[in-house]
Amino acid sequence: MSVAMLEHPEPWSEDEYFALGETASRIELIDGSLWVSPAPSKRHQHIAFLLAKGLYDAAERAGLLVLQDVNLRLASGRILQPDIVVADTDDVGNAVEAAEAKLVVEVVSPSNAGTDRLLKPQLYAAAEIGWYLRVEQPQDSVELHLERLAGDHYIPAAVASAGQALMSEEPFPFELEIASLLHRRRRD
Repeated sequence: MSVAMLEHPEPWSEDEYFALGETASRIELIDGSLWVSPAPSKRHQHIAFLLAKGLYDAAERAGLLVLQDVNLRLASGRILQPDIVVADTDDVGNAVEAAEAKLVVEVVSPSNAGTDRLLKPQLYAAAEIGWYLRVEQPQDSVELHLERLAGDHYIPAAVASAGQALMSEEPFPFELEIASLLHRRRRD
């Protein structure tokens, strides 16, 4: 197997980042460096899809848009791709601006657990995004950890695990049943 090396001696600019176009891997720009992650697992993608579906109606009632795998500009030269962003935007540009993001959702992957649990929340908090939903994937279940911004970091607001529902009035009224995130239609 061969690995293509990118010759790029200087920090990456946003223009160069966007010129990469669509890729099979998740590529994020953090302070001039590219962070590359493998494509999420099928389970990860399915949970993210069901979360987006579960948030959609409530977000729409609040006049918000639910976006999956979108570029989120936290600051100049700092663009992440959360699993889901719920935003107050109609713009069709290259990225959602941090000020438009009302809720950011990350489904924790075993391959980047530290990034999803530590680095990304710090970057979202620094960009003053009010709400962060971390989704843990213990075997055969899902846990939802809703956190709200308090100063320069997030603090727990609500947690839901197997057999429960996560309900919140902020950043918009919504309810997510854990069972709905484990749903899988079987073929007959």
